[in-house]
Amino acid sequence: MGGDGHSTSRQLPRLRLDELLEELQVRIDAVRGTRDRLHGLLEAVLSVGRELDLPQVLRRIVATAVTLVDAEYGALGVIGAGSKLDEFLPVGITEELQAQIGDLPSGHGLLGELIRHPEPLRLRELSEHPASSGFPPHHPPMHSFLGVPIRVREEVFGNLYLTEKRGGIGFDAEDEAVLSTLAVAAGVAIENARLYEEARLRERWLTAGAEFTNAVLSGTSEARVLELMVDRALEITSADIGVVDLLVAEGTELQGSLAHGEGAEVHQGRRIPRQGTLAGTALREGGLVTTADVTCDPRVTFAPERWQGLGPAVAVPMGTADGVRGALVLARRTGRPAFSGAEIASLPGFAGQAALALELADRRQDAEQMSLLEDRDRIARDLHDLAIQRLFATGMTLQSAQRFVSHPEAAERLMRAVDDLDTTIKIIRSTIFGLRAHDTSTMGGSGLRVRIARTVEEAVAALGFTPALRMEGLIDIDVPADVADDVVAVLSEALANITRHAQASATDISIVVRKGRLALTVADDGVGVGSGERESSSGLRNIAERAEKLGGRLALGSGPDGGTRLEWLVPLPGR
Repeated sequence: MGGDGHSTSRQLPRLRLDELLEELQVRIDAVRGTRDRLHGLLEAVLSVGRELDLPQVLRRIVATAVTLVDAEYGALGVIGAGSKLDEFLPVGITEELQAQIGDLPSGHGLLGELIRHPEPLRLRELSEHPASSGFPPHHPPMHSFLGVPIRVREEVFGNLYLTEKRGGIGFDAEDEAVLSTLAVAAGVAIENARLYEEARLRERWLTAGAEFTNAVLSGTSEARVLELMVDRALEITSADIGVVDLLVAEGTELQGSLAHGEGAEVHQGRRIPRQGTLAGTALREGGLVTTADVTCDPRVTFAPERWQGLGPAVAVPMGTADGVRGALVLARRTGRPAFSGAEIASLPGFAGQAALALELADRRQDAEQMSLLEDRDRIARDLHDLAIQRLFATGMTLQSAQRFVSHPEAAERLMRAVDDLDTTIKIIRSTIFGLRAHDTSTMGGSGLRVRIARTVEEAVAALGFTPALRMEGLIDIDVPADVADDVVAVLSEALANITRHAQASATDISIVVRKGRLALTVADDGVGVGSGERESSSGLRNIAERAEKLGGRLALGSGPDGGTRLEWLVPLPGR
């Protein structure tokens, strides 16, 4: 009995020692695990902070979170307008499974709980939470849940969602602490990426503005400046369509001067009112106007079907200190995210640069026009003071020499030479009149030469290039007023026909008055007369009828180098 009691007493201390050793080993393992986890958290924080590209930062954050808390699935939801999720980046679900599940969540149910109450949320069984709304078909089963908000300064940027702790156990307080720490680091990384993105966007806007300003200073046309502006705006904002609406008439309407992108043909050349349009709203408010859905916006009441298939949109006025010229409208397809503040922060300055560039182009054109008018006036003076006087003196000399010529044929030739000189003097005087008429064209000059030049100038914007114009003969003297009206109408219709159908890059126009006949020729380098649309044009029928009414004819055919050649020939009465 005594011996057995002694043996038992020796075993008890040994058992306690084993238990202590085991407990010590557990605590050592726990410390080692905590150390490894802290080391992993530090590595994760440094890894997230290395990236500057925002999409890459977001992907790395959610991938790191899944690894740190040993979750099977994870996601990062970015909160947008209306407390909904603009973006949802999942991890652990394949693309094939995602396609079967369907649309990504927008922020309802349990995901919306963190949006409404941005505090950490940990659940052992997520289906038991009152806000849980179940899963869509094909969605994998999920039980344990851990969610924490990501704050950028005082703003809640989004939430981290983790589900299905590996091993079938729930997330614990340590997992929540680790994830909350990562969320703080994520907020700093996101802020850095945002600042970098904003700086990069500002640099791109400034570079684009400098590009088309340099283009204007180097003599680029207004149409090309507008093209550069729209192309760069589409590129920087990733918009799907860009439209420039310029003010016309008395400022009550706008016209689509240029449109690039999806559905551009609906906006190109179309007149719209200021009231009931996004462009008009931007002009009225004098600044940026945005909408999440341009087709349903209550401010867009005029022809909202123009924007079919498009959703987020932004409009900005194009103006300088001297006034507003129009508005730039950018839009994205339905379903794409709205324009962020960073993306469009520099858009007003960019549009202002564009308006200033157009103003410089106008001033340069005015200066060139003044120089041209001064040259014309100088040429007119030289012709009048030098050429006409010399020709007149030569004619007088020939007339005085006639009485010394006894041969009838020689006398007749002298008389014809004098008549030719008189005709030449008339032609020069008509040319002088035409040159000087250009000086007063802006004050209501109504000569045929002026009207022809004005008609050509008005067509330049629609054509996209300046036609070559040649005028010969006593156009303002020999062409009666009613015929002059027909000439202007025919030229206008011919140029409109080229704009609509020819796809031309150059046009030559000549008006020749000679030997009692007027010939108007318009030739282009476009697709030619093989198009049935051109040949059956009602405008061509009108041109032909005008010629027949005056006893003339219309000839339509191909030019020597392709394209179309229109020749309108009419006799001049009493000539």
